[in-house]
Amino acid sequence: MHNPQKILRILTWAILLILGFSLYLLRPAWLHSLTALLVKGDIASIIEYIRSFGPNAMLISFLIVVAINAVAVLPNIFVLAANGIIFGVFEGTLISWLGESVGVTISFFLMRYLLRDYAHAVVSKSQGLKSIDEMSSKNGFWIMTIARTIPFVPSGLITALGALSSIGIKDYILATLIGKFPSALIEVMMGHDLASYREHEMRLMILILISAAGYWLFLRYKKRQTN
Repeated sequence: MHNPQKILRILTWAILLILGFSLYLLRPAWLHSLTALLVKGDIASIIEYIRSFGPNAMLISFLIVVAINAVAVLPNIFVLAANGIIFGVFEGTLISWLGESVGVTISFFLMRYLLRDYAHAVVSKSQGLKSIDEMSSKNGFWIMTIARTIPFVPSGLITALGALSSIGIKDYILATLIGKFPSALIEVMMGHDLASYREHEMRLMILILISAAGYWLFLRYKKRQTN
């Protein structure tokens, strides 16, 4: 009888190899250029870079979002903002939502089955995440859904929490798909509206208020659960 943990570990290695091979096919220079743009946070250059791929720009943007969320190191917001400006709110959100969901799922497998020490190190830096982790076995699905819903929260922290908790793979993926959609929508819309803020000034203010309210509600929920 096969060991499920062993099978999942082998699958994780396969995912890692496929991801590494895909980045290799895109050539080191591609990765170096993208990393430099993300670190600088130059949205104009990121937009120009994605558009340079012409008819493949949408696919490349999707792969970029997947890769960023899989490695859980580089900032993601600049690409999502660029997607809103390049592709519009609807298509930009769809690309970003799917890319983020796939990326954080890959990261989840890596952290749970290959990089648990790294996940421990990430979670140990946040006392708030420690307290959430203690109750994850009982409310893991809802906590993950709520955490993913809040925009601009570093995905790596939430993914590390999920990897160390007892949340099941199906629950993690479903919670991610549900929670990532509103957060991706808000981040893409804010990027889109910032590029033309005079036309969307009111909507931009509403989005900022929604984001702040999301943080406040999450902190209140966390406080109530830990009391």
